Amino acid sequence: MEIGIDSFAAMLPDPATGKLPSGTDRMADLIAEVEVADRAGLDVFGIGEHHRAEFLDSAPAVILAAAAARTSQIRLTSAVTVLSAADPVRVFQEFATLDLIAKGRAEIVVGRGSFGEAFPLFGLDTRAYDDLFAEKLDLFLKLGETTNLTWEGRFRPALSGQGVFPRPHQPRLPLWIGVGGTPQSFARAGALGLPLMVAIIGGSFERFRPLVDLYREAGARAGHDPEKLAVGVHAMGFVGETDAAAGDAFFPGWAHLTAKIGRERGWSPPTRRQFEQMAGPQGAFLIGDPKTVAAKMLHASEALGGVSRITFQMSTASLETAAMKRSIELLGTEVAPIVRAAGANP
Repeated sequence: MEIGIDSFAAMLPDPATGKLPSGTDRMADLIAEVEVADRAGLDVFGIGEHHRAEFLDSAPAVILAAAAARTSQIRLTSAVTVLSAADPVRVFQEFATLDLIAKGRAEIVVGRGSFGEAFPLFGLDTRAYDDLFAEKLDLFLKLGETTNLTWEGRFRPALSGQGVFPRPHQPRLPLWIGVGGTPQSFARAGALGLPLMVAIIGGSFERFRPLVDLYREAGARAGHDPEKLAVGVHAMGFVGETDAAAGDAFFPGWAHLTAKIGRERGWSPPTRRQFEQMAGPQGAFLIGDPKTVAAKMLHASEALGGVSRITFQMSTASLETAAMKRSIELLGTEVAPIVRAAGANP
């Protein structure tokens, strides 16, 4: 099993003063976190994409390129790129450039996005939400196959053999499909034979098993090799010296962001009790000491019929800079050996 970190470069206020850190300082801390993950032997580090005041990740390829220059082993990916609201040609060029800087360590996770801000920002109609993604995914995949492409669609000017440069270091950029809970998205990824990254930010891992089965069934019907139908999980996670310390470091930032987004979506305010349930044995938060977290990762893999990658969303603990770095170290040096020794490899 590959193990990694995902970050949204969250900007969180100091709980005592209410003041935000400077964007410069937060970005410096984020790059330092990627360096720690690289030294700790983790497999992958992902940067999300949002166009909101509370996150600094509107240009993930730029952040990943800075991280590439400061690391040597860890793979670098988006988490996710909102392809529906982007130009696939430009996205391909950005990640091909990243791949050259990283010497073949770049990947990309593409999805439709869980926030809608990017669509009006770039002059797109949200009513075409799924059609935009399907067409742009088709173009992006074809760009990986040929340098000079002839292509025509509804939402982007046609290509008539123009060259798309640069080409990546790898023969083909690894691409995952990021999904939430929409059955059609799982089925589409399976039909295309593409690796699946499932965002599980609440509930239980078992709840997603029927959707993962749908993905595998769609892949089998399309004739894809079951061994290539990889499943990854993106989950809230944090590792501390003790279960209590991990929860205390993660909860304040999680509660702040969840409450803010919840007010926009009509959710009830989050409580510590809800958090503890999600961090407990039946919940989908991977939060606790190394043994607790390793056990929950193995449980997640079993519940979903085997997973190839788990990435931890740690951004909401970003105020605790030292705790963040220590958590990343613990994940790489104590949690990962337990999981790998248990044989949870794809």
